[in-house]
Amino acid sequence: MSFWFWHGLRRGIQSTRYPGEAETAPGISPGRPIDTEFVSVDQAQLAAAICPVDAIGVVGRTAIVDHGKCVNCQRCHLGLAPAMNWETGFEWARISEQQTGSEPLPSAFAKSLHVMVVDTGDCSACLHEVKQLNNPLYNFHRLGFFFTATPRTADLLLIVGPVSENMRGPLLKTWEAMPATRRVLAVGSCAISGGVFRRSFICAGGVATVLPVDFEVPGNPPPPLAILHGLLAVAGRKSAVKSNLAPERRS
Repeated sequence: MSFWFWHGLRRGIQSTRYPGEAETAPGISPGRPIDTEFVSVDQAQLAAAICPVDAIGVVGRTAIVDHGKCVNCQRCHLGLAPAMNWETGFEWARISEQQTGSEPLPSAFAKSLHVMVVDTGDCSACLHEVKQLNNPLYNFHRLGFFFTATPRTADLLLIVGPVSENMRGPLLKTWEAMPATRRVLAVGSCAISGGVFRRSFICAGGVATVLPVDFEVPGNPPPPLAILHGLLAVAGRKSAVKSNLAPERRS
């Protein structure tokens, strides 16, 4: 035991400095594809055809990514030549397309945000990333964020999974039991659009089909820092990125 005590003193604090400082450590994010203009229409259409979840649409020679559907299979990056452009950041949180007027919580919640996590049919990938926020590397308590087990004390409902039929009722009851200042954060492609399960008879096709979603964190699964960015956006301490609309919904 004494070894680990002195080892810890020598190494010092190992928690990420984000959001106070930029996080540049390798492996913090798998990245994601972004809109890419190809030389020809055929190349753009090939990029769309290779996507297994129809997350890529084509406008002229440009392949446009709907990150709410993307499952990060990387086929468009590793299995395509020329490949789609790739973004390596993690600040992906966005205001929901269904709730374009959503605002962060009042300033009183900025450094005291209680989060209730609900798994509505997740494969455990996104849930595992959410759990990482509690470990020493991310240590989201230092920012004033805390998990709570009851909706009565929750300010934010964080949802992972595509909303299976068995979880539709419990999810609604949880949301209704929260205080009026509540916000809803959908984490992962399954929670946003249903992901690979969206055509299933047992799946609602995303949280927004059941209750209003204020913020979203795309990814499958999104890395912990992307989820942390989502929490900071809900608390009004970081700006949400501009929503990436599906091609057919663009004007």
